Amino acid sequence: MKKDFKALNIKCNGCANTVKESLKEDFGEVEVDLNQEPRVVSVEIKDEEHEQLFRKKMRKLGYPLDDEELGTFESTGLKAKSFVSCAVGKMNQ
Repeated sequence: MKKDFKALNIKCNGCANTVKESLKEDFGEVEVDLNQEPRVVSVEIKDEEHEQLFRKKMRKLGYPLDDEELGTFESTGLKAKSFVSCAVGKMNQ
């Protein structure tokens, strides 16, 4: 089932490229809507375990979902990760 998630820290095509490339092996085609804020990431989710894998991978990239509760320190650390992920995405375009 195709499901939409609102993700934080996605700013540009570099970020979107990183998300798409990093998730395609586990989730197939990944769509990132850069016209909405927060950004919307659409993926095929099979079950609850698959959704948890998606959440974990997004967080690892520095792009937590907007329904996650984050402390100030954690939020800052994830923003820093997202800058690195963005740079990687820009270099791989």
